[in-house]
Amino acid sequence: MPSTPPTAPETVPRTVGGRITILLVEDHDMVAEALRIALDRTDDLEVVGRSPSVRDALADTARLRPDVVVLDRRLPDGDGIAAIAALRTVAPGTRVLVLTGEGNPSVAARVAEAGGSGLILKVGNLRELQDAVRLVATGEVAFSSGLLSGALDRLAGRADGLGGTLTPREREALGLLGEGLGTAEIGQRLGVALNTARNHVQRVLEKLGARSQLEAVAVARREGLLP
Repeated sequence: MPSTPPTAPETVPRTVGGRITILLVEDHDMVAEALRIALDRTDDLEVVGRSPSVRDALADTARLRPDVVVLDRRLPDGDGIAAIAALRTVAPGTRVLVLTGEGNPSVAARVAEAGGSGLILKVGNLRELQDAVRLVATGEVAFSSGLLSGALDRLAGRADGLGGTLTPREREALGLLGEGLGTAEIGQRLGVALNTARNHVQRVLEKLGARSQLEAVAVARREGLLP
């Protein structure tokens, strides 16, 4: 504000009328209501449920299959970050954005390692949260200011070796990831369709043994594939 179990083939999350669907996981009623109001008042975001615990979040995520789970880090029955892998298992197409009252690069690195798509501080403004939800819903990452570079440094220090050989096209995609480009921008720069760009990025992640674009860049830097 982990050992990962096998995942099922990725499915398409439930989208309502073209809006990005959101499950809020927050145990404090007043905070949850304030977040719901802030997200629902936009034209493209819709809160479809609220869970007060990890246990409820797993059940609700499997049932609702939202585009994004906005997950409080500290919950009555456990650590939200530790639940990311399980959430992505019950709904593989869902992205997880963590909210925390206090964050640092080490926490951000834990989120990325677990397969989360971002970490936003609760002290930030509501517009930051809205923009972060939109960003992660497209498959990108979103971290509050000052957390991203430190997370990359920590991930690079812990990363394993490469999981395969990258093709020239995949190296191009990796280089563009290193420049901070998103999938749509990579597609434009490479002159390929969005789905083709997504496939290139996904193969880069698989070959580098990374769970996110952020971790892929960190691995590549450690291995000398990126400056």
